[in-house]
Amino acid sequence: IAVASGKGGVGKSTVAINLARAFARIFGSGNVALMDCDLYGPSASLLAGEKSRLMCSDSGKILPKLTNGIKMVSMGLLVDDNQALIWRGPMVMSALKQFVNDVDWGKADAMVLDLPPGTGDAVLSAVQLMKIDGAVVVTTPNELASITALRGSEIFTKTDIPILGVVENMAYLEMPDGSKNYIFGQSSTAQKVAAELKSEVLAEIPIDKSLQNFGENTQSES
Repeated sequence: IAVASGKGGVGKSTVAINLARAFARIFGSGNVALMDCDLYGPSASLLAGEKSRLMCSDSGKILPKLTNGIKMVSMGLLVDDNQALIWRGPMVMSALKQFVNDVDWGKADAMVLDLPPGTGDAVLSAVQLMKIDGAVVVTTPNELASITALRGSEIFTKTDIPILGVVENMAYLEMPDGSKNYIFGQSSTAQKVAAELKSEVLAEIPIDKSLQNFGENTQSES
């Protein structure tokens, strides 16, 4: 299952890793995989709090990290956080080929692909290299995010990959009395995106301060 968005900063990686964790609760620890395909801006390992490097088996296969019940591979487990990857398209495709073919994934009932924003080389390579059963599109409650989400979804519609649904992240702020404060407006942009894609809204995820705190803690620890 691919988790995608038209633009960055919408919480796509957060949705991807939590979807993988939910699958791990269903299928059991070690039976779910997460491939972080965002080579230029990997964040899955940071969100998982995983800092140790990937290792190789005696056969030369890359061993994914088992964290929170998920078998994970990310460029963030191969390079330092402050190291920039200045790669051309062929190098990106070569790295993804390694993630697909040279990793000892073992048994996996489900795999989540954390795709980079847009429709660049990494997204095209992922679509070409793997059989993707469906895609989840992540957006936020503003017009720009909805427009770019639709634009980014074209790669799936043109390659006959089903759109499983739309997730609206940062949809509202939950108040102490249980009410919902739609601080970015209740504009139903996710509903519009879902209707355009002939799909449905799977979830509206509230703003959660604990996510920011966790991110700051993992950054400071590293």
